[in-house]
Amino acid sequence: MSRARLFASLCGLVFLLNLARIIFAPLLDVIITEFAIGEATAGLLVTLAWVGSASPRLPTGWLLTKVPRHYVVLGSGSILAVASAFAATAVSVRHLMVGAFLMGIASGVYFVSANPFLSELFPDRVGRVMGIHGAASQIAAVLAAPLVTVTVVLGDWRLSLWLIAAGAAVITVYTALAAKRTELPNAGEQDRNFVASALSEWRIIVTALAIVGAASFVWQGVFNFYELYMQSKELSAESSGMLLTIVFAAGIPAFYFGGDLADRLPLIPYLLGIVGLFSASLLVLTAVEGFVGLVLLSAVLGFVIHALFPATDTFLLDTLPDATRGSAYAVFSSMWMLTQSLGSFVLGLFIEGGYSYDGVFRIAAVCLAVLVVSLLLLERTDRLPV
Repeated sequence: MSRARLFASLCGLVFLLNLARIIFAPLLDVIITEFAIGEATAGLLVTLAWVGSASPRLPTGWLLTKVPRHYVVLGSGSILAVASAFAATAVSVRHLMVGAFLMGIASGVYFVSANPFLSELFPDRVGRVMGIHGAASQIAAVLAAPLVTVTVVLGDWRLSLWLIAAGAAVITVYTALAAKRTELPNAGEQDRNFVASALSEWRIIVTALAIVGAASFVWQGVFNFYELYMQSKELSAESSGMLLTIVFAAGIPAFYFGGDLADRLPLIPYLLGIVGLFSASLLVLTAVEGFVGLVLLSAVLGFVIHALFPATDTFLLDTLPDATRGSAYAVFSSMWMLTQSLGSFVLGLFIEGGYSYDGVFRIAAVCLAVLVVSLLLLERTDRLPV
């Protein structure tokens, strides 16, 4: 029961941490207007939140060889509370960018410490736990756009950032109390040499990045500009926001079922299948114009891509041994996040350069399809480095 309470508190914390990363996507319209910036600068703002999420992952991996995992988790909640309050007081776009970066740092610290911690709390059902934890995170993505809408209607979009700050403070305190009352695992005690542990697992790290890195890079650009993309298809701002919400809502069951399937299926073919379906869904999306079709494709796209994340975590955390799990996962996570964090900025550059959303997305979908076929051939001939 005590582990269940701790797990529940971590689900609450991950909800806020993911909300902190997602909140800037539905705010782009308001921020572009208030600070008089272009799409590339707006894309950079979102990118900074994700670069922030990537940047502390290697240092956090090293820290986990010295400090118990739950201490680091509590530190991430504290950082989030302070960073969100700082961003809420922004008087310039540079101030807001710094706040977004710091909010991203909080999430990076959290995921590198909490995911191995959870896999060690529940070692017999890693996929399911990752799925439920991910679903809690995804609920934040679903509520981000409605939350922004409510705060804008109330006359102050900054209220969304203040709510994150207050919630982070409260849940961090509760998590500390829950951890104090729980018998915690000691599986990570053997992981005391960060560099050696990471280097010893380079094959798994490289394989995972090859499979999921490009897909997450493309997805980063797609979802952060999804509302503007839908508006380019002549949908209203309200309808575009609703479709973004559908994309994220589809991720809730995707996390749950995706994690559960990861416990049951061969993981490499499963991951490649997900990336292939994402490529096909994105390609079809560029050809659809009608509202009903866009609703259906948004749901399919959201379900497929979000199934990728618990499957990826399960592949790493269930495969890596206790003696290297925390360090190797931190290296993978850092490289993965840094790769995908550039997606919004790159897409913003293309759009501001005069390219259409449909044209860029079609090229991305074809490139992903070629990658999947290539990796599948390597997997079938036992040439993937695992």
